[in-house]
Amino acid sequence: MDKVQEMTSFVAVVDAGSFVAAADATGQSKAAVSRHVGDLEQRLSTRLLQRTTRRLSVTLEGQAFYARCKELLAAIDEAEAELLSTRSEPTGLIRINAPLTFGVLHLAPLWGHFCEENRKTTLDITLTDRVVDLIEEGYDLAVRISRLPSSTLVSRKLASSRMRLCASNAYLEKHGAPQRPSDLASHRVISYTYLATQDEWQFTGPDGAESARINARIHTNNGDTCRRAALDHQGIVLQPDFLVGDDLKRGLLTELMPSYRAIEFGIYAVYPSRKYLPLKLRRLVDFLAESFREPPWAPGVRC
Repeated sequence: MDKVQEMTSFVAVVDAGSFVAAADATGQSKAAVSRHVGDLEQRLSTRLLQRTTRRLSVTLEGQAFYARCKELLAAIDEAEAELLSTRSEPTGLIRINAPLTFGVLHLAPLWGHFCEENRKTTLDITLTDRVVDLIEEGYDLAVRISRLPSSTLVSRKLASSRMRLCASNAYLEKHGAPQRPSDLASHRVISYTYLATQDEWQFTGPDGAESARINARIHTNNGDTCRRAALDHQGIVLQPDFLVGDDLKRGLLTELMPSYRAIEFGIYAVYPSRKYLPLKLRRLVDFLAESFREPPWAPGVRC
């Protein structure tokens, strides 16, 4: 007897709760399903199911074997699907979630290229700075900016971005430039609400790690608002270089305290599972990785 067929019948019985229901689910006769499970138990010399006239239950050995069978059968399905997917063109809807500012500045220009290269795919893109639950909310992929990727999701790093402390020249001419983190207490500051450290900004300087408690003049949950306030000479901001990199290159903003480095984040494509990654999603992850191989906000690269 084929081992895969035996395992398939056994899993079907456990999933369906009875031999009759398993036969209906698999399109086999009840006798065939019963014979497959019986042959499996005989070959393993182990009772996997307890049968009575009223109920069926799974033994402890059966529970452990069931879990392994599920994994093996899923792996077989995955291998077949992956082989078939390489012979076809990616098709279908991809639901994507990304941070608002990064999505507008750096992802929006890419979607048209992806759609041109993958004409049978459609995109449903949601931009929000809220961390969504991919599984509960039905997203296929999210772009996330964080120090470490989620341990509960599969991720691929696309690029890095460092937080930059900066202000306009007009502000600095009027209020002076801070020389070390402790000087920030006496300055006007625009604070980003979603920063993990909130109003305690962290740096690594010549003497190691230092932090500064700031008193924000403006709090906002939007990085573009922080940037706009800085360009309007309202104070000092700590924002990622994917947002302020072009302003720094053009001289609209000036980076402060260059000997003190602020936090660096990774930019990740995250998705729920690596098991049978659909071709459309694999194609998208590869496309994003290639697009950010040389990030436009990197030194020497024009935004």
